[in-house]
Amino acid sequence: MSSLDTQTSTEPEIVTLGHYIDGEVVTGGMRKAEVFNPATGAVSRRVSLADAATLENAILAAQKAYPAWRQTPPQKRAQILFRFKQLLELHAEEICTLITVEHGKVIDDAHGELGRGIEVVEYACGISELLKGEFSKNAGPDIDSWSEFQPLGIVAGITPFNFPAMVPMWMFPMAIACGNTFILKPSERDPSASMRIAELFTEAGLPDGVFNVVNGDADTVQLMLDDTRIQAVSFVGSTPVAESIYQRGTSNGKRVQALGGAKNHAVIMPDADLDNAVSALMGAAYGSCGERCMAISVAVCVGNELADALVARLEERISRMQVGPGINANNDMGPLITDAALQRVKHYLDEGQKQGAELVVDGRDLVVEGFEQGFFLGPCLFDQVTPDMSVYKDEIFGPVLCVMRVDNLQQAMELINAHEYGNGTC
Repeated sequence: MSSLDTQTSTEPEIVTLGHYIDGEVVTGGMRKAEVFNPATGAVSRRVSLADAATLENAILAAQKAYPAWRQTPPQKRAQILFRFKQLLELHAEEICTLITVEHGKVIDDAHGELGRGIEVVEYACGISELLKGEFSKNAGPDIDSWSEFQPLGIVAGITPFNFPAMVPMWMFPMAIACGNTFILKPSERDPSASMRIAELFTEAGLPDGVFNVVNGDADTVQLMLDDTRIQAVSFVGSTPVAESIYQRGTSNGKRVQALGGAKNHAVIMPDADLDNAVSALMGAAYGSCGERCMAISVAVCVGNELADALVARLEERISRMQVGPGINANNDMGPLITDAALQRVKHYLDEGQKQGAELVVDGRDLVVEGFEQGFFLGPCLFDQVTPDMSVYKDEIFGPVLCVMRVDNLQQAMELINAHEYGNGTC
């Protein structure tokens, strides 16, 4: 039986998640955080927040496991990864249910997320080939040259709430395949998927201490960044936090990969296939309730006639969207992850109207029958958005699509290039 088996009674006991250290679930840390079911608004679990002693235990476990793991032949590491991949596929429904009941995304999105993560595990299964170095004979007079890859030691990942399975699997499968040991600090808002995945990795044959999950918050992150035994850190989250982690981690001699926010634009030209454009925008803007860094949150229309037609078609498609609990596969969009996230997006909607944008579709009046306490917001659509508005300048991280109007492609490109979070054009 898994330590994360879901409760079936109408009033389930609220369990407290611990950490996964040295191959087992352990307690640690006096502080606790509440984990919500976003569809109901109710507390579904609590999670322990690691203190210094808890992190120390994880580091010691990783240290102890490292010498033997780095000497394990890559093909033997790959065999464990193959079994891990099989277990992830076998338990996909269970993992995706955990994602949905804690994050809120619809179950199909959860399966898509897990599938993307499994692709990285599958890639890591080829580590025997990927770790082959290069040899150059006679690179100089009587000189041969070769390269080889060596693991760093203990490395860590700090991951966001919006992809509790995929983003951690961007990090730890390759790091572990290369011979490192790993400490994962997942988001405290939806920690259960990471805990279950760690159990499955042990079941696949991974030695104890190679992969550890330490639940925590910002205090835990600071402890990780300051500990010199952790050689490298990978982070995904907001831009201000990414900057802070990069500065603190590198100042302590770590290799740091820090991925921050984005504001993604889609440029629609007058000769575009509008049906295809609208279909693409619906998924890109409203999938996962807009809580993803690669969401398309700005549609830049070249020409007013095109913009009018696009807005009309978007409005019609939005009217047919079904919003409700993500566990119901018939729904197109679930709730936001917390009430704080809901209120933040509502604030941006208020500001957008105050600053002169036209709120064509207002999702604030949505009521999901039977789930009135859930953190639901209907899909929202702004038109007549200008570059000085906060709904354009900031990453909203919610189901809000902004339509902007320009006269030509050059203006569209200049608009994107001028944005602080814009992905640059040619």
